[in-house]
Amino acid sequence: MNDIANHNNEDLLKVIKQLLGVVILLVATLVIVTLIAVLHPDIASWFNKSENQIAREQAMKKAREDMKVSTKLKEEADQFWHANDITTISDSNEKALVEYGKELISHTAKYLGPKGSVMQITNGMNCQNCHLEAGTKAWGNNYGAVFSTYPKYRARSGQEENIYKRVNDCMERSLNGKALAESSREMQAMKSYIEYLGKNVKKGEKANASGIYDLPFLSRPIDPVKGKELYIAKCQSCHQPNGEGVLAIDNLEYTYPPLWGKFVSYESFCRLYSIQYATRCKLSKCPINRSRSLGYCGFCKLATSSI
Repeated sequence: MNDIANHNNEDLLKVIKQLLGVVILLVATLVIVTLIAVLHPDIASWFNKSENQIAREQAMKKAREDMKVSTKLKEEADQFWHANDITTISDSNEKALVEYGKELISHTAKYLGPKGSVMQITNGMNCQNCHLEAGTKAWGNNYGAVFSTYPKYRARSGQEENIYKRVNDCMERSLNGKALAESSREMQAMKSYIEYLGKNVKKGEKANASGIYDLPFLSRPIDPVKGKELYIAKCQSCHQPNGEGVLAIDNLEYTYPPLWGKFVSYESFCRLYSIQYATRCKLSKCPINRSRSLGYCGFCKLATSSI
């Protein structure tokens, strides 16, 4: 019996010693933590990420997201229509005419504007102010579907129109000027250029990313107040506070075209005078240094509407 009692006492002493060891360890840990907290009051920062680390992680996350968007846009862009390359034209006469057509589209005012070298019949804007990159940019109101779909019926005139009629519509409405004679070298050059760009599209088909974006109609009234705020924030740095645009150094054409104004901008029969069409232009074109933009001519009307 004594042996059993002694054995139990020994076991009890072992347990007590172990418990004392644990208590001593806990007390020592508490003392150390207390000293650290007193000497280093910012101990919490040990367990928090620094501002620089957070900034780096956010930058890396944004970079990954941008890469995904960029990859997706590239995949989409690979499917877009690409204009025929006019430098590959072998016939010298045809090439000269097409190149002159491109020059007229790109720098209309130099040839046909108020100080035009050929004639003075337009308001000083260029065709490519609306048809970006001389009508070759995806979703930039390009000419990709002109050759393949014209002649075609147009609701505005209520009749079938050919390319001559369509070009002169822009001359008279968008450029607020006079029509060109169909037999004129200028008309023939622009027609040849526009047709050549889209000859890689089958007749009756529409090029991918031709024209501009489609938009649903607003489900609410337009808001002039918000439109003005949007114009000030996004447009006036280029198109100026009153929408007067900025003339180039040569005073022949506009670096940034006017968005309104008698004789210097489009007239009221132009489609850009429509809220819906102007807003579509806004989303498709501006600013011109961005791939997916907030709009170009649309801001001329977004002073009276908003997205």
